[in-house]
Amino acid sequence: MANLSDFPITARWPARHPDKIQLYSLPTPNGVKVSIMLEETGLDYEVHLVDIMANESHTTEFLSLNPNGKIPAIIDPDGPGGKPFGLFESGAILMYLAEKSGRFIPTDPALRWQTIQWVFFQMASIGPMFGQVGYFHKYGGKDIEDPRPLQRYVTESRRLLGVLDARLDGRTWLMGDDYTIADIATLGWVKNLIDFYGAGELTGYADFIHVQAWLQRGLARPAVQRGLQIPSAP
Repeated sequence: MANLSDFPITARWPARHPDKIQLYSLPTPNGVKVSIMLEETGLDYEVHLVDIMANESHTTEFLSLNPNGKIPAIIDPDGPGGKPFGLFESGAILMYLAEKSGRFIPTDPALRWQTIQWVFFQMASIGPMFGQVGYFHKYGGKDIEDPRPLQRYVTESRRLLGVLDARLDGRTWLMGDDYTIADIATLGWVKNLIDFYGAGELTGYADFIHVQAWLQRGLARPAVQRGLQIPSAP
């Protein structure tokens, strides 16, 4: 049985099944990337809810695994060299789990790097811009009288939806016929933009027919449906 006692986070969130991947998360657009991936691959895992609204991601124990204080993070008891291994940043975790499972990333080197570039596109552009729209449209930013911040992020988010739409024209998934970690990284953010943030009309989502069809295909996957609910929100 794996010994995870070297990871202080396990003192606050004890592992009942230390031989399984330990997932520390919440069902946010970043958190569900990893729960969807774990559900898609069938890798054994145990989930621990980290309540970011209660500031649990900034506790000493959580920061010992992710000094940036963000979910998700994982511990793999069977990491590189067979040793327990901790990892944070959702994009890095997706790539790691793809390598570990041998799934959802192409083996062809050129296609592999193209997949990774679309993961980075989500990490660097889709997530930050959609998140700013959410803040200025749904949360505290909506009380700011100056309309320019919201307009800036709406304009950029609409541009990014156009990039996705052009990529998906004639393709089932971002990499063509094959569903990959690029799709897994992006699905939750697009869903969140139009659903939780309620910014579909604001960003002209109805204009992006290829994105709409892609999102519906993704949401129809049973593993995606399960992963979107893991862990149960507090």
